[in-house]
Amino acid sequence: MNKGENMFKQKHLILESESKQVNFLDQRFYKYKDEYFPSVTHILSYFPKGKFFEDWLKDVGHNADFIARKAADEGTQVHTLAERYLEGEEIFWMDDRGNAKYSLKVWQMFLKFVEFWTTVKPKLISSEIHLFSEEFKIAGTCDLVVEINNQTWILDIKTSNSIHTSHDLQVSAYAKCYEERKGTKIDRTGIIWLKSSKRGPDNSGKRIQGKGWELFESPRSIDENFRIFMSVYELFKLESPYDKPASHYYPTSVKLE
Repeated sequence: MNKGENMFKQKHLILESESKQVNFLDQRFYKYKDEYFPSVTHILSYFPKGKFFEDWLKDVGHNADFIARKAADEGTQVHTLAERYLEGEEIFWMDDRGNAKYSLKVWQMFLKFVEFWTTVKPKLISSEIHLFSEEFKIAGTCDLVVEINNQTWILDIKTSNSIHTSHDLQVSAYAKCYEERKGTKIDRTGIIWLKSSKRGPDNSGKRIQGKGWELFESPRSIDENFRIFMSVYELFKLESPYDKPASHYYPTSVKLE
């Protein structure tokens, strides 16, 4: 990178010794050695959104971008709070003057994550881990790798209004990347859904859930979901034949001479 220029990047860029994440607006790629791998979430943007999404777009019209950005910002805040919490930091809702640092919605979702963590008591293996597969040419950032009841799980935190099939495909891809990089079998994958309609714990004890949250597991196996993911990847490669991000650089300051 040249002096005075900036590529859109986010923190925690390096996990593997030669792995970096590069963000260019809505395109996401990871660079490993001399190769660019598209991110799992970027690939899954080509997964069909479905009729309900199309109807929603018709209903909200030009407000769709604003609503989507607001939801994404809330999700980012919840993820950041969860990461800080797992690092052992004490999290405060209010500042020293008694002003809320986060919206009530964000704080409520974060507290649901805390309830999940203190109820289930998983053993944390990794968080916010950058993963990639040289075999499949994909990469991504996995929220959590944990151990629950002697089984290794890949978990993703979701603050969306509903759970989508693409979420199942996402964690299956992370599982395959993790197995390749770490040589450890992933037993199960799941979504920590913080906008669930669950009213409390499951009386049968078969499901992990609480008031407003649940650990959602796909009805399909990891292998089944990954096969579907690879089908979406073929569509992605058909529609996006370029194997690296566009090189756009922008100066961070200008001055009239």
